[in-house]
Amino acid sequence: MKRKEQREKPPKKRRMAVKSLWKTSSVIFGLKGYVAERKGEREEMQDAHVILNDITEECGPPSSLITRVSYFAVFDGHGGIRASKFAAQNLHQNLIRKFPKGDVISVEKTVKRCLLDTFKHTDEEFLKQASSQKPAWKDGSTATCVLAVDNILYIANLGDSRAILCRFNEESQKHAALSLSKEHNPTQYEERMRIQKAGGNVRDGRVLGVLEVSRSIGDGQYKRCGVTSVPDIRRCQLTPNDRFILLACDGLFKVFTPEEAVNFILSCLEDEKIQSREGKPTMDARYEAACNRLANKAVQRGSADNVTVMVVRIGSP
Repeated sequence: MKRKEQREKPPKKRRMAVKSLWKTSSVIFGLKGYVAERKGEREEMQDAHVILNDITEECGPPSSLITRVSYFAVFDGHGGIRASKFAAQNLHQNLIRKFPKGDVISVEKTVKRCLLDTFKHTDEEFLKQASSQKPAWKDGSTATCVLAVDNILYIANLGDSRAILCRFNEESQKHAALSLSKEHNPTQYEERMRIQKAGGNVRDGRVLGVLEVSRSIGDGQYKRCGVTSVPDIRRCQLTPNDRFILLACDGLFKVFTPEEAVNFILSCLEDEKIQSREGKPTMDARYEAACNRLANKAVQRGSADNVTVMVVRIGSP
């Protein structure tokens, strides 16, 4: 009997531990965003961004399993600023309206469906407005969004802007740059096949020889050629070893690898010369300096594009 009792107890403890991950608010990591942007050599700043450290109340009464909701996003416009600006103003508003209210059977499935519906609705809204203009707007935009539901990140992206997680590796005792997003360009097999099936083609690595990305918001003239607004959605569980999230447009990654960018930010965070100013906490000053220095360095290295650098600090509640 004793042996039987010992075998039955461990499963019960494991089930309780898994359940507590959702309900123990004290384990929720704090998130805070910082950003810097540079026009670079372009005539117009066509990037846009959004930092919403906490939108739990705006999302209405969420599931009892959800304690905190945060949202961070970067948008890289092309052909004008209207698509990126529209996405920055409206995508999170649509997300808030569609966010699940009350308890749900599966938080993950519901949140992913919410993101898919949000991107579809936002794109349709912009295309409707764009087509009503004379002449019609031809603007488009990438989108890389991080929706944090407690300690789970949901990363939804279109195009070639990227999200990178800095995580400390205990075995190597080094920080690693983990990709949280998937780039979408017409040279990728699945993207090219979808474009060709829709009657479009890829020339010189571009849709119809013109558009560099295969998924976007806007770009109405290419939507009938296989360009889509369906985002790639990934899920990532935050851990105590996670330091920060980097979101940036391709203006940064044309001259920095993800590893170089992460190490550059880490060097700024460890720079003791950067101290608090005007009552601002030292770490806030260092994160702000990291964004500004990295954006400046990208321009110095010859990035001819707009540069937007967003760093989301991961810390204690």
